Amino acid sequence: MSLPEPTGGRDPDAARTEGLGDALGQVLPALEQHLAADTRDGDTGRDAAWRALLDEPVPGQGRGAEATLARLADPVVRHGQRLTSPGFLGWITTGPPVVPAVARLATALMGTQRYLGHTGNLLEDVALRWLAETCGLSPDMRGVFSSGGSVATLLALGAARQAAYERIGTDPARDGMAGLPAGRVYGSTELHHCLIKSAGVLGLGRRAVAEVRTDARGRVDVDALRSRVAEDVAAGVVPVAVVAVAGTTNTGAVDDVAAVGAVAREFGAWLHVDGAYGLFGRLDPSVAHRFTGTEDADSVVVDPHKWLATPSGCGATFVRDRDLLGRAFTGEPSAYIEGAFVPVEEATSPWASMGVPYHEWSVELTAPARGVVVWAALHEIGVEGLRARVVRHNGYARRLADLVRADPRLELLTEPDLSVCCFRYRRDGLDDASLDRLNDGLIRRLHVESPYVPSGTWVGGRFAIRPCFLNPRTEESDVDALAAWVRKIGDAL
Repeated sequence: MSLPEPTGGRDPDAARTEGLGDALGQVLPALEQHLAADTRDGDTGRDAAWRALLDEPVPGQGRGAEATLARLADPVVRHGQRLTSPGFLGWITTGPPVVPAVARLATALMGTQRYLGHTGNLLEDVALRWLAETCGLSPDMRGVFSSGGSVATLLALGAARQAAYERIGTDPARDGMAGLPAGRVYGSTELHHCLIKSAGVLGLGRRAVAEVRTDARGRVDVDALRSRVAEDVAAGVVPVAVVAVAGTTNTGAVDDVAAVGAVAREFGAWLHVDGAYGLFGRLDPSVAHRFTGTEDADSVVVDPHKWLATPSGCGATFVRDRDLLGRAFTGEPSAYIEGAFVPVEEATSPWASMGVPYHEWSVELTAPARGVVVWAALHEIGVEGLRARVVRHNGYARRLADLVRADPRLELLTEPDLSVCCFRYRRDGLDDASLDRLNDGLIRRLHVESPYVPSGTWVGGRFAIRPCFLNPRTEESDVDALAAWVRKIGDAL
């Protein structure tokens, strides 16, 4: 029997290590310049020349490593987002410090997934435990990492749906929702839209999310919440979950978690705490009491890629009963996974066992070892380092609120609960519609003319300038400078 003819030589980059240092050396100077720049550096306009360099037909023949790395350095890095700039204060995201970024690179080059008897599987478990301890969760809360708050929330609501319908003798994940009584998820008008998406994906329907009014501080009206749940239960609706938001993305408001939890228990519903942004706020002694009741939650989500400042793509779901996640998200056993491995205690090599089976509690099978990055971030700064960051950033929001109150041209629209401060520029004689237009124009000029990039939002029907202090590189002087820039551009307008 003759062997088949060879189909070609080795891929030129296969198993090559000697070029790693050179490759990094070509890109590192651009990255260092990027980290040193402010938000105004780098043309990101629609007609910028860099778009033409990148938006081209797929190459028939590869350009090679040197040309690709050169193009990566400039224009990709040079014109990339400057989330790491001290002046980036928009939305709830930030760029990572050096150590978590290097951990992400190391994980990629190791080819590390979160399975098997290697460091990736162990550190997934260690990082989840560390994260739960950091956030003050009870020891029986077990977790799984995913790509961010949206998927983390989907997993939590999947477990809530499973629990709610198992109580009436059905398995919604196995058999579907057809013919089952309608279910509903309850929260405030300030809840994150990923909860609405999750309800759609899970077959409850987006309209199954009941959004209850808030008080003047943006916190859910608990009496209105209780009335809405009671009305639905009387009509035969299944109360799937009641959501307490521990730090809204809009204003940073923290619901009365304990009171929301009491409503959930009264009607036998699942208590979900959305702490994707704000749960780390529990580390600040001045606001820690706001999170009372979180310890009674059935599920909690928190995003390390927010206040912990890991690279983006890292959320965590914690549940009291991880078996519910298994019943909600199992892929059913398969020969090449469950049938091909042995229990950890019987493994004779690191390749013999899957290790902790995170795929059974998630929608992902193949997944990076996100725990390596979370472990690196907490190993570097520790709980006290993170506490200092949270206290500092909450303090920045309060300092900005004081600066706004002291300036007759500025108006505070919300008292900060956490690290978000919503305010606007005002001028006597202008109605709210005119002030909305003025502040919309102001924030757009602020993004172009100043080194500061807050986002805009609406608070109580009024357009607000909304800085969110999460960036580990932001300093107190930036808070003062932001207020001064708003006043300067407002006066010019």
